[in-house]
Parts: sequence; C-alpha cells; structure tokens
Amino acid sequence: MEWTIAEVARLAQVSSRTLRHYDAIGLLKPARVGHAGLRHYGWEELLRLQQILLLRRLGLRLDRVADVLNGQTDRADALRRHAEELQAERERLDVLARTVARTIAQIEGDDEMSAEEMFEGFAARRTELESVLVQRHGEGVREHFRTAEQRTAGWTAEDYAAVQREDEDLHRRLAALMASGAAPDTPEVLDVVDEHYRSITRFWTPDRESYVGLADLYMSHPEFRERFEAVAPGFVAFLREAMVAYAEARLS
Repeated sequence: MEWTIAEVARLAQVSSRTLRHYDAIGLLKPARVGHAGLRHYGWEELLRLQQILLLRRLGLRLDRVADVLNGQTDRADALRRHAEELQAERERLDVLARTVARTIAQIEGDDEMSAEEMFEGFAARRTELESVLVQRHGEGVREHFRTAEQRTAGWTAEDYAAVQREDEDLHRRLAALMASGAAPDTPEVLDVVDEHYRSITRFWTPDRESYVGLADLYMSHPEFRERFEAVAPGFVAFLREAMVAYAEARLS
C-alpha cells in the first residue's frame, strides 16, 4: 500500500513542504517518485516518519534525528544529551525565579540587591544561546553577538519594548495567515517573514545558513518553543518552515 505526499501530510499533521524538506536533506526519502515528480510513501517510510516526529517532539535537532535513525548515534545517548540541555535550561530558570523573588522583596522593602544581582540570569541566557549557536555553526557566530552588543549599546528600555511590540504584531499576523490555511512559502507569508528578517538585522545580519539556523533554534530550544507555541498551537513549526522558505527564496 502506498500514500501520496498529500495523504501522508494529512495523516501526520505536517506540511507537504516539511516532507519535501526531509527528502531534500536525505532524512526521509519516498518509496518512489511517480509521474510529474509526485512522491509516494510506503509503510516503511511512514514508520520512519513516526520516529522522526517522535524525536522532534522530544526536542532533538534534525541532524541528531538523522544520526539516531541512521545508527550513528545511540538513541539513549542522544536523549541523554538532550536531557543535559534541558537541565541547563532549568537551572537558568531557577536563577531567574530567585532574581524575581528578590526583586519583589526589594520593592516591598524586605531585601536589598545590587544592580548586578538584579540582572542575574539574563547574562546566563545570552551565554547559553551563544554556546548553542557556536556548537551548531562554528566560532563565527560569536561575531554576531559582538555586533548585536555594538548596535544596541545605546538602546533604552523603550527601544527594546518597541521591538517586542513589533515582534508580537508579526507573530499575530503570521498566526492569522496560518489559521487561514496559507502555506509557509506563499508570497503573503514571506512578506511578513521579510519584516522579521529586517527586525533581526537591527542586531545582526543573517545569511541564508544562519537564518535557517535561527529557525532551527526556535524549533528545538525549549524556551523558544514555549514562547511561540503560546501564540498558537503549531505556530513554531509554521514559523520555522516560513523562515526556511524565506531563506531559500530571498537570501544568498
């Protein structure tokens, strides 16, 4: 028995573009390609897709998923590394929780904290994200963080708040397009993603590879996943696919 790409997309609740991307990177090849390039999938391919989606739900990046399924990485070892990443994130959130609690106590007159203590945890988050990106894309990523520091050196709290409001507006518009049934690679979606890209360039200027890397970070990092899924269920996957489509179509 075989299923077309549209049937598999419907069964697995993923987009056809995702399946084409999995094919392009060698993660999930169709059983055969028929007339006019139509992909057909068999039972073995469906089983492999099920495993891909399970590992993705657990937070593994596509390169790790490929290593696990191809036998290059033991599944338990991959999950162990992922657990270590989650533990690091949990520790960072614990620091932030303590910082907020002490800030409340200071406001109420029960505690005093230094300026350095007030921002404890935020620097840890930046360091963590920088380490993740360096691990994935090399030492050149550190220059992006230096550039962002330079470009925002004189920013005020209102400057950051304005960017946050713009981001929230972008997310609402993209979520509305997703809800309307628009595909991630349609022109109207890419036009909104272009605004996202322009917003990012205020901090650093991604090329095609690094913008896709940012999309993958949104998908795999627990904090980003939680933030974007709060916009709408399935939004983080839609945003990632839209960013990948934008990178392929409009970035060099």
